[in-house]
Amino acid sequence: MLQIIVKILKNTHRHPVNQALHSIGAPFYGVGLAKTLGHLAGMQTNLAAGGAMLLAAIAMFVAGHKIEGNIRSMAPLLLFRFLIVLFSRKIARYSVIKRVHLLRT
Repeated sequence: MLQIIVKILKNTHRHPVNQALHSIGAPFYGVGLAKTLGHLAGMQTNLAAGGAMLLAAIAMFVAGHKIEGNIRSMAPLLLFRFLIVLFSRKIARYSVIKRVHLLRT
């Protein structure tokens, strides 16, 4: 499984500008996430700085994938599509009546 993930990462991050933007954006994302979660946990961290760092990192990731030409292969989009397929398969096992009931909850 790890080999598949590494192969996907190598194939979707070939352009040097995309690699540079990800190299800069990844630490921003990590620190921004830590600041945001720290604030939510009651620590004395700056929520605005954390949010700004997260947004800057996401903008760098999107710009990198736009340059690469594979914006549809970004991790959140792949995860979202995977979850939709997984969820739709589980829902398809139920009858129509049960599906409507699941939508109400």
